[in-house]
Amino acid sequence: MGLSDWVLLLLLSLLWGASFFFGKIAVSAWPPLAVVLARVAMAAAALLLVVRLSGLSMRVGGRMWLAFFGMGLLNNLIPFGLIFWGQTEIASGLASIINATTPLFGVVVAHLFGQDEKATGLKLAGVVAGILGVAILMGPDAVNGLSGALLPQLACLAAALSYGFAALYGRRFRALPPLVTAAGQVSATTVMALPLVLFFHPPWLLPAPGTKVALALVGLALLSTALAYVIFFRIMRRAGGTNATLVTFLIPVSAILLGWGFLGEALLPRHFAGMAAIAAGLALIDGRIVRFARFGRDRDKSFIAKKL
Repeated sequence: MGLSDWVLLLLLSLLWGASFFFGKIAVSAWPPLAVVLARVAMAAAALLLVVRLSGLSMRVGGRMWLAFFGMGLLNNLIPFGLIFWGQTEIASGLASIINATTPLFGVVVAHLFGQDEKATGLKLAGVVAGILGVAILMGPDAVNGLSGALLPQLACLAAALSYGFAALYGRRFRALPPLVTAAGQVSATTVMALPLVLFFHPPWLLPAPGTKVALALVGLALLSTALAYVIFFRIMRRAGGTNATLVTFLIPVSAILLGWGFLGEALLPRHFAGMAAIAAGLALIDGRIVRFARFGRDRDKSFIAKKL
């Protein structure tokens, strides 16, 4: 990865970390489903415009559009709704830490349901470390029954599981331009979310958003969704999918700093301990730190052998 790739990765972590910050503000005024619809509808409009300006086409056939609906359900509607609902009760920083377990679920889902990505011992060790991190995160909440902060945390955990299935499901879009896939899935999500909002939260009954909430909704849609997708797929093209997943390590940092600086949120010491365990699990799954350590050890052995 070159310097420009690292700059894009840091920018992406800020944009996706900000989604938890924007979401916390938005759900203070609107119900989670309405926030989901606003996010995907505006993002779809922006991405469809970019697709058109790029000379691409959304004419990909009915079968592929059906797949967009599946991806929109797993990658947007379910996780967005669960995370926003969770954020009605827990801090945005905590929600982002729990969301960082997504790659852990990705390993398990790929191992159980995939054809060519069976988990190695190193990856399984990473999953175990991540599970330990979640247990530390939830702490006493996990033994107090399904009340208090436990249900919102479980909702965010279920969102991460949905993202894990989305990662496996999304492999069917490899033949499409990434921008078309992004536009297709948020457009499909808009179609699915609209009737739900009309039934449960008719827009004409929702309070008019104030300036802060309106800006949060625009930030969610245009910055944390539309622009973030463009940057993510650019990193994938230039540096590969493995390097793009490094953003998972950085998102909680951005979300915690934004929540602390602008929302006055504070996390408990056990939340940071849990984040450290999850980060260790992610590092094991990523594998590059272990490879660097082995490379350094082998190089030292080779050097000693030459001296002898």
